[in-house]
Amino acid sequence: MKNIYLLVCLVCLSALAQAQKGDWKPEDVINQVSGDGFRFSPNGKMVVWAKRRPDKKKDRFISDLYLTRLDMTNKKGRYKTIRLTRSKDSDYSPVFSADSETIYFLSSRAKGKALWAMSTYGGAPYKVHTFKNSISNIHLRNQHTLFFVSSEGASYYEQQLKKEKDNVVVVEDTEHMKATRVFSFNLKTKQIERQTDNRYPTMSLAVSKNGQWMVTAHLRSLHYASDGKPRPAYYIWNLKTGTKTAVLKDTYQGPGNFEFSEDNQGFYFTSTKSSDPEWGGAGVTKLHYMTVKNPQVVNISVDWKWDLSYGLNVVGNDVLVYLANGPTNKLALMKKQGNRWTKQMVALGDMTDHVAVWALSADKKQVIYLYSTASVPLQYRIGELVQKRKVSITAGKELITLNESWKKKKTSKSEVIKWKGYNNEEVDGILYYPQDYAKGKKYPLVVAIHGGPASTDRDAWSFRWAYPVQLFTQKGAFVFKPNYHGSSNHGQKFVESIKKNYYDLEMVDITKGIDFLANQGLIDKNKMGVMGWSNGAILTTMLTVRYPDMFKVAAAGAGDVNWTSDYGTCRFGVTFDQSYFGGAPWDDRNGKTYNEAYILKSPLFELEKVKTPTLIFHGSKDRAVPRDQGWEYYRALQQVGKAKVRFLWFPGQPHGLQKLTHQIRKVKEEQAWFDKYLFKTYEKPNESFNTKSPLAMLLIKEKAANQGGVYGVMKNGALTPEVAVIKKDSIAIGRFEVTNAQYRAFDTQHKFLVTEANHPVTGIGIVKAKEYVVWLASKTGEKFRLPNEKEGKALHTQARTLAAKENSLNYWAGYKVTIDDVPGLKQKIAKLRTSLFMKAGSFKGTKVGKATIYDLGGNAAEYYTKANRLATYGYSAYDYADEGSQKVKTATRHVGIRIIKDLK
Repeated sequence: MKNIYLLVCLVCLSALAQAQKGDWKPEDVINQVSGDGFRFSPNGKMVVWAKRRPDKKKDRFISDLYLTRLDMTNKKGRYKTIRLTRSKDSDYSPVFSADSETIYFLSSRAKGKALWAMSTYGGAPYKVHTFKNSISNIHLRNQHTLFFVSSEGASYYEQQLKKEKDNVVVVEDTEHMKATRVFSFNLKTKQIERQTDNRYPTMSLAVSKNGQWMVTAHLRSLHYASDGKPRPAYYIWNLKTGTKTAVLKDTYQGPGNFEFSEDNQGFYFTSTKSSDPEWGGAGVTKLHYMTVKNPQVVNISVDWKWDLSYGLNVVGNDVLVYLANGPTNKLALMKKQGNRWTKQMVALGDMTDHVAVWALSADKKQVIYLYSTASVPLQYRIGELVQKRKVSITAGKELITLNESWKKKKTSKSEVIKWKGYNNEEVDGILYYPQDYAKGKKYPLVVAIHGGPASTDRDAWSFRWAYPVQLFTQKGAFVFKPNYHGSSNHGQKFVESIKKNYYDLEMVDITKGIDFLANQGLIDKNKMGVMGWSNGAILTTMLTVRYPDMFKVAAAGAGDVNWTSDYGTCRFGVTFDQSYFGGAPWDDRNGKTYNEAYILKSPLFELEKVKTPTLIFHGSKDRAVPRDQGWEYYRALQQVGKAKVRFLWFPGQPHGLQKLTHQIRKVKEEQAWFDKYLFKTYEKPNESFNTKSPLAMLLIKEKAANQGGVYGVMKNGALTPEVAVIKKDSIAIGRFEVTNAQYRAFDTQHKFLVTEANHPVTGIGIVKAKEYVVWLASKTGEKFRLPNEKEGKALHTQARTLAAKENSLNYWAGYKVTIDDVPGLKQKIAKLRTSLFMKAGSFKGTKVGKATIYDLGGNAAEYYTKANRLATYGYSAYDYADEGSQKVKTATRHVGIRIIKDLK
């Protein structure tokens, strides 16, 4: 971490370095942080939220709570943000009290059984109450009452199983499904009261603003054998009378996004409209409103060709909705007037089609929203919701800034492209350009295919382990993300077009998209790779089957190859497969006694055609695409032997990888696979070699340019110092201190013993040090200088950690020195005739950014510029490195030079 800190100081604090763009690394994909759970305080002066961050020790992401003050800014004009918690576990689901003075939250500490709180005025979190079982889904009903979801204690049946150590799983044992119910908790009296008597687990709930009404959804199937049947149950609860009313009985497909209107008369929700609701088939999203007294549903027309996209946000009695618009969304406000609604488009200025609203203040005037494009990283912003003649959201300012180091990264240009796909119908997608794109040149192409299939690649920031786009464009490739037939956000006809036509339309869309790019003169069709996760892997596999010579490389993560086995083993195999393949495997189709689609659509029976080197990934506990699909895939390619194949499965991982170590392994394996077979830049690592070993340091030293036994590089007839690059296209630093031999190239009168040619030059004084650097720049025509003040101080910070192990007084003492020992040691040194200076590089090297340099902690102290004069950093062989003080007095005769080179 100290080396990283030094790199930040050296690079970020340099004026030239500030303008530079950095390279993306696999670690950037994994180590990014994100915001979640944003909530305004009732008084509108604060926002509480959770920061999701990687935790290497736990090998997963955890979350901490933060508070952003809207009434306070720092010197940079940013809202003041305070970290509230940082536990070893996750803190989440923050809720403000009615008076805005307390934040209640949940946590994975205490096994998730406690309700926690803390004051907005400061202080440590404290337990409000510990419950018998874990709690979730907290809602503030009124000033003194919280709702939460929890289970009851263990039944006698469960107690007996535990006593007998019986862990057998009975598939679809709905008889013994554990119910979770809604409870109330009085914050003053600590009294707990059950609010619902449901038989099955609570999936979701919403509470009216006045606390009288509640709507709940309940799971009635474990989704093993029944796979979607029976459907969930839905109830409206009158919390004053304690009565419930069953609603939405098989009349709507997948109701969700429940949210009450301000007048407490009803709630909004969405559902899916498809041609096969019995299978929960893919379709379009519709908007509805249900009254709570004498429940009735009003179907709200949004008057939009492709209906809705995701979610909704209630604004008083009105509702903000997202209109599906292919790779983007349009934001509209549906204004309620009795039982009728009128639509007003929301003006967003330059942010048009790229805004997602997260939270609204109590007065509905402030709005927290997310803004990004495919080439602009996510911004968390706060603006105003203006409702005048026109409805608009102002740009406002950034609420918080996360992943700030990304501002120094070079992001690829992107654009939405459209072409004619299957049946000459319009298809769209996202195209990312190579980072150093030059017009007229043809580049490699990576086709990155989204999952779903009812999903969409949007014109929004996307950089994650499954699709690390910037790593590919950085290598000089186009990345193409097609929204093939079957994708959502493009209307019902488009999303349902692949039902009973699975693969057929998508293959045409993708290959025609490739042809479109080739006809534009952008790509080299002889240099293409394909990748995807889930349905993206399914299509990746079939592309290599149908077009064996098209791609040089493929990476398929969690994809099916055998639909006959998928039907029985996937947790939603029944609903998914029957929707897309027109029935069960045994159903009669096309005059057959079986459904031939399960054979014809399974790549397994054609994998002998594949020639493309293929990398396969799978999680061992994946129930969406079971791991054995990966085994079948691997076994076929391995036995046929026409294609190179590598199969990695990740122990204990579900459909989406959760462990940080597994995510980074996936990214690095994939990058190496594409380097080997597409980019041709792969170098096989030496797996016996420790890059931090003494041997590694020795090899670096030997690699250092050496002229006739002396360190240095010959330039224009002069011996000059070798430099090592700290950061590409930014700055470099002297690998060693300037040596006697190198300095004599400048000052021919400089004398030294032959044996000390590679010792650091010392005692030359301030004037000569400045003159040397000027001469070096003039001689080489390059930008050499001494370290500036900020760099010098940063180098000194690292030198302190190294001094005791390198050529300093601490080293020569042979024991842990205290300041009281120094006078005695210096008495002894004064009697020496021999110099304590050593040959440059006598000790192990250290990392400064990407550079490995030597003698930073000792040998000679070194000059840096400070307010038009020279000061020193580091320690000489005659100096004591005092842990209790950063100050060190170094005699001029013990000071040398280490040069900095500006690369741009």
